[in-house]
Formats: sequence, structure tokens, C-alpha cells
Amino acid sequence: MRLRTDIFVSALVRRVFARGNFAAVEKKGAQEAGAVFIRQLFRDGRETLYAPAPQSFFDEEESGMRLFEIRLDKVEAETVRELLDRERKFDPDLWIVELEADDVAEIVPLVDERKNPL
Repeated sequence: MRLRTDIFVSALVRRVFARGNFAAVEKKGAQEAGAVFIRQLFRDGRETLYAPAPQSFFDEEESGMRLFEIRLDKVEAETVRELLDRERKFDPDLWIVELEADDVAEIVPLVDERKNPL
């Protein structure tokens, strides 16, 4: 069973603040099962966008976890905004969380380098 999205986002924001960084919820989505997109903002104005990993990356044991993949890496903010606008048209219940942190490796659980089985 997967943790509710509102609880996951709340815990994510708290972990970021506990490390001395800044986080904000840009858009709230469905409390129970909304997809979460994470924008990592850098001092030079570029951003990295983390998106939910495809279901094919999950094993049966990991079915309750939330894993992310890097969708855009250190690109201009406008590029991230355009992609998120398209995603919102497809899924209006998504969440968008902004992080101002140099390193999120311990905060955002990423899929490993496993190959997609499909």
C-alpha cells in the first residue's frame, strides 16, 4: 500500500527544511494518489525536473514506494514550465514541489540504472 500523496509531500518538505534548504508546494493535487513532480532550482537559474518513474521500474516488493526519474536535467526554467503545463493538461491532479537545494540525492528516491524490462 502506498503512502498518501499529501503525507509524502509533507514529509519531503520537512526533510528539505531539516537540512537547511527551502521547499514549497507550487501546486496541490489529489490528496490520496496524485502524481508528484519535483523541481530542483539551482542558483544559476537552471532547474532539474524529477518525475514519477514508470511502473515498469517497480518490483512487487517496491509497489508501495515512490520512485522518481530525472526527466529534465539542468535546463532553463521555461523548458520545465512548458513540460509541466503539458503534464497538467493530461493530469490535473498532479502535485508540483519546488526545492532549493544543491543536493537532493538523499531526499528524492531515484530509480537505479536498471533497464526497463519492456
